[in-house]
Amino acid sequence: MSRWHSCNVFQAAAEPRAVWQFNARKDDFVPAGELKVPTGKPLPAAVVARSLRTLWQKKLNVAWLPAEQVFLRVLHLPQASLEETRSMVELQLEKLSPLPVAQIAWSLHLLPHTPEQPQSIIVVIAPREQVEKFLGKLEGEGFLSDRLELPVVDQLASTRATGDGAWIYPGALGGADTALVAWWLGGSLQHLGLIGAPAVTNRAEALAAQLTQMAWAGEVEGWFKGSPDLNLVAGPEVAAEWEPVLRASLGLPVRVSPPQPVAELALSTARRAAVAPADIGLLPSDYATRYQQEFVDRLWMRGLFAVLGLYVAGTLIYFALVGGQYYRVNRQQSYVKALGNSYTNALQLEARFQVLKDRQDLKFAALDCWKATAELWPDGAVLQDLAFRDGKKLVLSGTASADQVLQLMEFNGKLRKYQVNGQPLFAKVEELISRKNPAGNDVSWSFTCELKQGESL
Repeated sequence: MSRWHSCNVFQAAAEPRAVWQFNARKDDFVPAGELKVPTGKPLPAAVVARSLRTLWQKKLNVAWLPAEQVFLRVLHLPQASLEETRSMVELQLEKLSPLPVAQIAWSLHLLPHTPEQPQSIIVVIAPREQVEKFLGKLEGEGFLSDRLELPVVDQLASTRATGDGAWIYPGALGGADTALVAWWLGGSLQHLGLIGAPAVTNRAEALAAQLTQMAWAGEVEGWFKGSPDLNLVAGPEVAAEWEPVLRASLGLPVRVSPPQPVAELALSTARRAAVAPADIGLLPSDYATRYQQEFVDRLWMRGLFAVLGLYVAGTLIYFALVGGQYYRVNRQQSYVKALGNSYTNALQLEARFQVLKDRQDLKFAALDCWKATAELWPDGAVLQDLAFRDGKKLVLSGTASADQVLQLMEFNGKLRKYQVNGQPLFAKVEELISRKNPAGNDVSWSFTCELKQGESL
């Protein structure tokens, strides 16, 4: 059971229909819930349908096949492996089956036995046409079955035969007026037969005749001797109807025992189906292969649709983002365009302001230069030219006597250190250049001063 994560057992023939859920716990199944689904209502897909999760959490779907047209046989074979036992059963199918072998679906179930006893095997035979019809009904309801089982097999396996006799199961094979009779001898199941109790005045005689015929057949075949003990396996209501008739039929006491509850039968079915080989069962192999292929194809299609959906969603998100960015760009462009005239006017005002500021700075710079020259000018020297060029250069030139050259040099040095508002007025003052005039005793001099604040102007 370790390969299964959960199991569903579906009873489709009763009303309301029932689905028993079981979860795997430590190599066993434990009940997980029971659902009642009225006819006409869909089965819950979350419970019975397979999804991607079932690839690693395997789900076993088991359906109870209606037993009205199912045949049960008992075989006793030497102890062997399961494969060998299956081969021996196949060799006897022609004799066991009431239908041609090509038209049936069959399965087998091994009953517990001691090492000294031969194997007791219950062979289940069902018309393939009925099996396919039932599978088509399940497919229409969305239940893809992994196995088809009979609850009566689990009911028989749960019987504790304490002696030799007949165990009678009313309604085990579907009919309310029929009963399955299991003959046990020496702790082994010997024979399975079907009896009917028609609603007539001589019901006891009819049952007595059928049971007597089975007992005679058992004596002829050698598996029964003596008078049978009668054991009725039924609930209170059914036992109240069958027990008096059985007691009157043979004049023997009838022991009544309750059947295994249907929920426990479902658990027994889940346990048995979980360990049964996949190639031994009533489900035709071609159906199992088709179900598996459809499941794989469905996963592929869902995967492709998921990828396509993600691609479409990603594309839509991309176009939405691009559209949002395009909208924001257009909005900014419109905003910039709306501010274009204001921006141009602002630039023009800024340029005009800069021109006026430069003029003002030049005016004050020229005044500072004039002030510096006037304050530091040596007496006797002649200033012929004071030129303010390029807004950053002050050019001084003139004439002086030869003995005044030293005073002009001091004047040049004082200009180099002259400050306005704590800052040097000139960034650079060139050396005094003097030339003696050939026509007289005076000299011509000149030098250039570069304003410090002229760089910013």
